[in-house]
Amino acid sequence: MKHLSLILALACLFLFALSALVGSADLGLDATLSALMGQGTEAARIIVWEIRMPRAVAAFGVGAALGLSGAGLQGLLQNPLAGPGVLGVSAFASLGAVIAIYFGLAAAGSFAVPLAAILFSALAVALLLFASGRGASTVTLLLVGIGLSSLAGALTSLALNLAPNPYSLSDLINWMLGSVANRSWMDVGIAMPAWVLGAVAVIMAGPSLRALSLGEETAATLGANPARARLLIIIGTSLLAGASVAVAGTIGFVGMVAPHIVRPLVKHDPQRVLLPSALVAGAMLLGADVLIRVLPFAQELKLGVAAALFGAPVFIWLAARLGGSAR
Repeated sequence: MKHLSLILALACLFLFALSALVGSADLGLDATLSALMGQGTEAARIIVWEIRMPRAVAAFGVGAALGLSGAGLQGLLQNPLAGPGVLGVSAFASLGAVIAIYFGLAAAGSFAVPLAAILFSALAVALLLFASGRGASTVTLLLVGIGLSSLAGALTSLALNLAPNPYSLSDLINWMLGSVANRSWMDVGIAMPAWVLGAVAVIMAGPSLRALSLGEETAATLGANPARARLLIIIGTSLLAGASVAVAGTIGFVGMVAPHIVRPLVKHDPQRVLLPSALVAGAMLLGADVLIRVLPFAQELKLGVAAALFGAPVFIWLAARLGGSAR
């Protein structure tokens, strides 16, 4: 696992360097490297450190948070299709953020939108665990997730339909499409405490997730505490997904797909899959953000749209494969 994490970390560093180099402003390699070292012109330093790097850190942070929360949910529910986007957690977090924006709570303080997103994502995870429970079948889990997503989507659409003016409607729609463009260090700083606390909670549940894969009775004999693991995953997933939605809007499927890439490489260990899943998802979203900057479109493709275009076919393939193996 150490070698895998090191390789993934080096890949992420490469993507960070590439992200600093790629953008609409025409900065050469020498100018970018000088700016990264705090040298060069003031304009180059502003472009690299105040525009490109916050965007790159936001993309990686959002991806890593979603990947870690997806791996935690899959380990807790023992279901390979679990994930914050698929199961309605991200949709509920988006609903919370939309409500905060719609009612003007964002103007009351910079923490209003992240706090609303985190609280609503916690509500979604709690409803998911209550309605399906650990060990629920894939069909049950998906149905509950679809119901939660539909409910959150309907309420979000209601807020959009009742938007007081076209400008607020446009802002809400652009935010819901998912993007890290124009994100600042302040945006990253607001989300960082929630990301750190959420990551600690999920990682603390790792040993229990490993024991729970053997069944609750066996896990209890090994000293695991299923109730504590559920609480840690609920808290961790809520913090991770809620803060990610507050920063980037709705980003789907990344949290579900990343653990599937990692799992065969760590011998399907629910604990060892956590950190590599975060790195893989962070690299995926950071790479996607670099890619959409260079695509020859008149208007930049939204990151959430790009993630869905990639993740939705993978999800369909996984669901079809799991359905075929169940017959």
